[in-house]
Amino acid sequence: MAIYFQKREVVVPGQLLAEGRYRPSYGTYDENGKIYSTLVGLAELRGNTVKVVALEGAYIPKEGDLVVGIITTVAGNNWKVDIGGPYGASLHANNALRRPYSDDISEYMDIGDVISAEVLAFDRQIGPFLSMKGRGLRVLEKGMLLDVSPAKIPRIIGRRGSMINMITDHLRIQTVVGQNGRIWIKAPDIASLRLTIKAIKTIETQAHTSNLTERINTMLAAEVAQLRPAAPSKKAGKKTEKQAEDEVAEVEQSADVGDETIEAVENDRDLESDMEDYLDEESETTASDDAEDESDDTVENEDVKK
Repeated sequence: MAIYFQKREVVVPGQLLAEGRYRPSYGTYDENGKIYSTLVGLAELRGNTVKVVALEGAYIPKEGDLVVGIITTVAGNNWKVDIGGPYGASLHANNALRRPYSDDISEYMDIGDVISAEVLAFDRQIGPFLSMKGRGLRVLEKGMLLDVSPAKIPRIIGRRGSMINMITDHLRIQTVVGQNGRIWIKAPDIASLRLTIKAIKTIETQAHTSNLTERINTMLAAEVAQLRPAAPSKKAGKKTEKQAEDEVAEVEQSADVGDETIEAVENDRDLESDMEDYLDEESETTASDDAEDESDDTVENEDVKK
């Protein structure tokens, strides 16, 4: 028996990873008792199982996945939903509404609405079917969308939600993190939104590095300490529509994520007033507050419903 890689080593397709009494898992295959990689990714050994976690790649739906989608079509009793990747999804009214419901289901959700949903079933021939009957699945009003690589979502979530919980605790934001690489963010102010984007994009680009949780925690603690004294009072006057638009544009530019990855999904342009309304809302994040053991941290796909 032999292992030919270091923990979290970046490997390439066709690279020999192990031989002997090891079992192949995701991202690997067995040939004559030898295990090879099928992906560019991080090699891991769990017990006697070898797996490779992809560094890049399109989103492929899996039953039970939490996704953030955008409704593109209303047809009969179905909504068509863009969840990114090569597959368009379908959401039937029976899997989203309680009976009896109106024949015109656009009264409940219409084109352009952003939703959190669960992959109920997936067939490569006809695409995934979604459900909104689970806890926390709903229309995501206001807030913003940030697109990241779906392969980096497990690292952004962290073990048992430790990474995303840490970010939400520091910045007092609400998030829904979809396995499809879309993250919905609702922040109390522009400065917190900007810092949230910075933290998530840092995790995305440094997902393969060690001690990432500790470094992000240190960064957030330092920047929040500077942010809080400078935060505007709730009694401050409301900004004009033009000022709100300028601030949103500034966030997008400073985050360097462009229109393709961050979109305003709020119709009310009075941004400051909206932020006041939800300052006291309860943050909906993953249930676990367990600290992450960085040395054993893995990139397992886990659902987080905010």
